[in-house]
Amino acid sequence: MMAYARLLGVFLRLGMMNELEYRVNFYVQMLRSVIGLGTGLAGLGVVFSHTDTLGGWRPAELLALLGVFFLVSGAINLIIAPSMQRFMEDVRQGTLDFTLTKPEDAQVLVSVRQVQIWKLVDIALGTIVLVIALSRLETSVGPGQALAFGVTMLAGGAIVYSFYLILATTSFWFVRVENILVIFQSMYQAGRWPVGIYPWWLRSALTFVVPVTFATTVPAEALAGRLTWQSLVTAVALAGVMLVGSRWFWGVGVRRYAGASA
Repeated sequence: MMAYARLLGVFLRLGMMNELEYRVNFYVQMLRSVIGLGTGLAGLGVVFSHTDTLGGWRPAELLALLGVFFLVSGAINLIIAPSMQRFMEDVRQGTLDFTLTKPEDAQVLVSVRQVQIWKLVDIALGTIVLVIALSRLETSVGPGQALAFGVTMLAGGAIVYSFYLILATTSFWFVRVENILVIFQSMYQAGRWPVGIYPWWLRSALTFVVPVTFATTVPAEALAGRLTWQSLVTAVALAGVMLVGSRWFWGVGVRRYAGASA
């Protein structure tokens, strides 16, 4: 585990050095992130100018959900999304050989080797919003709720990562699958709001087809004291199943890979 942490640190330093070559990108990203956060806050302002609750969620609870959304979005776009996009490009160009022949686990390498360091801005903004939301909650967050939040955040991250890996691994069979990731990013935007406000068919899709619910709504429910033990168990169990399933699917895809030398 420590070896993988050091490996991630190496790629983080490389990503930082690459981004510092074009520092304007950092300021552009900061502006985009601030505008995105402002849009989200404006949306909450519009909603609560007409009602006191939305689907039973109070303003501070929805603010916490927005903070979780930015945290998870930042983590996805920091490492997972850029790494998977590069992985698919390597498969298409036949240059994945250079990764498969390295001594480290190939799945780990393709999962962390591309870092967009300026996405740390989204993580920082999400943390700030989350702290403000916690200070406004009517009830204090106890140790049990904090532990449940940590567990659900880890489970949600594992679910999103596994889902990304499964989608990216299909590139071993299909030439271009980048549009699938774009569709996922579009559906992830629904995570700004509690999944319970959507109609049953969309709620089911966001829970079991594209697992947005477990990435945003479930962790926010833990902070707001809304989380049931059934949801907690489901999130942890689904995370385990998807991690194992994505690992198996990755192995199947690698065995199909022919490479540039074929």
